[in-house]
Amino acid sequence: MKADKLQVNIYQTRAEMGAAAAQDIKSKLCQLLAVKPQVNVIFAAAPSQNEVLASLVANKDIDWSRINAYHMDEYIGLDANAPQGFGNFLRAHIFDCVPFASVNLIDVTARDAEAEAARYGALLDENPADVVVMGIGENGHIAFNDPPVADFRDPKTVKAVKLDEICRQQQVNDGCFASIDQVPTHALTVTVPALTRAPYLFCIVPAPAKAWAVKETLTGSIDEHCPASVLRTHDNAILYLDRDSAALLAP
Repeated sequence: MKADKLQVNIYQTRAEMGAAAAQDIKSKLCQLLAVKPQVNVIFAAAPSQNEVLASLVANKDIDWSRINAYHMDEYIGLDANAPQGFGNFLRAHIFDCVPFASVNLIDVTARDAEAEAARYGALLDENPADVVVMGIGENGHIAFNDPPVADFRDPKTVKAVKLDEICRQQQVNDGCFASIDQVPTHALTVTVPALTRAPYLFCIVPAPAKAWAVKETLTGSIDEHCPASVLRTHDNAILYLDRDSAALLAP
């Protein structure tokens, strides 16, 4: 189905969803590598991405040595070795599993959040993303652009944000933290315009907890109340769902 410009593909299982998304991402990366010396990819870090990341790592047709990796958000104030850190999550699931040309991480230990936002934003400005592999949060966020802080016209590439309670509780629901008081209150995030500037977006969203966000993304108003709704305005975005995340959509 389509929602405005957004292509929506629905699968019976998370495994089928992840494999299909990985196949499409592989095809696009190979297509881009045929005409560009290197390709820049921004990855999301969340359990919702496990299946697609595993399928990408298993794929032998991608020349990772010509791909530069980035990530789209990171907590402020976590220990450098904390497994909940998004850089550490991505190291475990893909960054240390295939031979990227470069892996470029947001510094989770940065004491000056604004300076780190400026540094990473400049890096992304100098190396524009070709592909974004992303998800959607329970509150409709993309990266850490929660509804209270999302801005479709944000002038920044990366910014420091306060996380809303739904977003922080999701980290507990996902099993990343034992309780909400352990979840950091602030983070750095790539902004909505910086994400959607990439020519190709692949958005992977499984699980029943995401059903409201998916419905609002596809049928609600296109604005910051559900930041993921911006995907409906993008020329080359694909949303991958399983039957659980698509449960509230009309048959």
